[in-house]
Parts: sequence; structure tokens; C-alpha cells
Amino acid sequence: MLKRTLLQTLITGTILAATSLGALAQMAFDGPTTGPKAAEGKTIVVLAGDLKNGGILGVTTGIEEAAAKIGWEVKVLDGAGSVQSRSAAVGQALALGPAGIVINGFDAAEQQAALEGVTAAGIPMVSWHSGPKIGCDAPGGIFANVSTDAMQVSDVAAKWAIDDAGGKPGVVIFTDSTYQIAIDKADRMKAAIEAAGGTVLEYVDTPIAETSTRMGPLTTTLLQKYGATWTHSLAINDLYFDFMGPSLAAAGIDGKGAPKAGSAGDGSEAAFQRIRTGQYQAVTVAEPLNLQGWQLVDELNRAISGEACSGYVTAPALVTEEGLSKTEGNAFDPDNGYRAAYAAIWGK
Repeated sequence: MLKRTLLQTLITGTILAATSLGALAQMAFDGPTTGPKAAEGKTIVVLAGDLKNGGILGVTTGIEEAAAKIGWEVKVLDGAGSVQSRSAAVGQALALGPAGIVINGFDAAEQQAALEGVTAAGIPMVSWHSGPKIGCDAPGGIFANVSTDAMQVSDVAAKWAIDDAGGKPGVVIFTDSTYQIAIDKADRMKAAIEAAGGTVLEYVDTPIAETSTRMGPLTTTLLQKYGATWTHSLAINDLYFDFMGPSLAAAGIDGKGAPKAGSAGDGSEAAFQRIRTGQYQAVTVAEPLNLQGWQLVDELNRAISGEACSGYVTAPALVTEEGLSKTEGNAFDPDNGYRAAYAAIWGK
């Protein structure tokens, strides 16, 4: 299996360097170099967990871009952040009879019964963030679950908070128990903070799909409860910080003041903009979302062609204001030739 170890190499007693975003962006593509030629004239369906989520949207955009290159048609069905809508989307996908399905940004276990129908129909499935097992042969009949190493991402986010606070952070962790991977990431951050001698003030389980209504009043309540002891916020997704700023501003807190926010995933455009402008988010541990969209198309092409999963795992990058000052754009999109590499594999 191909697996990135760069992040482990860069973390040597301090957090990933602020220039790491640029460094990672310029490294040569280390993914697959061989594979099946393009299966011609296919239609695939993307089951998006919630297109309001910047990570899911970024991956969807990458899938659409890659599909245009390989010559496939893409139909995107939005699960709109609810279990019921995602279940309906699986049914719609089955009715369309596609050549393949991409599960994008929700736990496959949530839709186990519905997805058994996909497996029974012989439709290959690949996924992005569908569960804790990444890479080939994920549970639920999934050919490949594309993701960075979620535990590595959590470690980097926690270590940032520990180092930024001089070893004694007072942390509120935000997660969503709808997703097993979210629980695993939050538990990992909690363990890292406590092992370093920091304090987890509160472990908040609140649905990602309801952040727009919940995070404002929740932030105000937490400020009243913990005051200055709340030094850092850690969340399993950038979306939690989309709606905290107004409450923090109303409390007279500067955009770069405490509690400082760091996200253990995904690296949304909104998060990049907040970090770049110093507005209520200090860091995110970003994934190369567009690249992962291309990888999903490549893995699905391998599944359709009856060949093995590539086993490629992408590396994340710690995004800071300093790092962004050396780059352009509001996405971690490595300039490493991945588009040309995948096109060459497909004969395009």
C-alpha cells in the first residue's frame, strides 16, 4: 500500500511548520502511476452528505472536474444534512442504475440497509470519509474509502493547541456522534490534550447539520460558563466555526483572541478565508479536496474495470495565517501534477 509519511516526518517535537502548506503543495505527486484505461461512457452518482459542508462540496467539485476529463457523466444528489434525505438519495441512485456510486461525506453504517441494495445490484461504490477504515476494502462493500489519516489529523490539531497555549490549553471540543469517525477524532484530540496536561473543559456533541442554528447561542453559553479559562476550540470540521464569529464579536473578543479555533479537517474555503484575515479561526488541518475527487474517480474506474484499489492515502497540511501569506487561493490544491498523472493513467 502507498501511504504518505511526510506529516510524521515533519512533526518532530513541534507543530507542523507554518510553511508546510506551501511545501506540501509543491511536492511531486506520489500517488499511483499505473492503472486501467478509462472505462468509456459511464454515468456515476455522487451521494453528497450535505453540500453546505465545504469539504463535501470541494470533493464534489473535484469529482466533476475529473469526470469531465475521463469522459463520464456525473449526477449529484444532495443528502441535505439529514438521515432521511440521504436514505432517499440512495434510493434515487439505485433507480438511476449508474455504473458506480460515490458516498461523499457520511458514515456508510448509517445507510447500511439501503447500501446493501447497491451491493446486491452489483454497483461498485467508493467513498470519501465513510467510516474509520481508510483505503481499500472498507466495510459495507465499499471498494475504497478515500481520506487522509484521521488520527494523524487529530494529533496535529491537538498539538497545535497544546503548543499555542504553552502546554496548558483549556479546550472545548466539538463533535457529532452521528458519525463514528467524528467520535474517534474527537476522542483522539481529548486524549492528546489531557495527556499533555491540558484541560478539556467540555466535550460538545452537536450535529454538524445544525451548526447554523446551534453554534451562536452555544458559543455565548460556553463563554459565560468558562470565561478566560476557555483558551482554544477544537472541532472535527471547519463548519462549526462558520457560525461562532458573531457571538465572539458580540462578547468583545478580537478575531485573533481567545478562544482560538482549530479544526481537525477538512480545509474549507470559508476556513481559509477566516484564517487568512485573522477572523475567529487560527488553523485548519486541510485535505487536498480536489485531488481526492480525482482519486475517487480513479478508484471507481479501477472498480468498474475489475482491477485492484490503488491504496493511495493523501497527506494533510496544517494551514496557518503565516503559511497562507506565502500562497494564493483559499484551498489546499497541490500543484504537484496530479491531474496530468491521472489523465495519463486513463489514456486521456
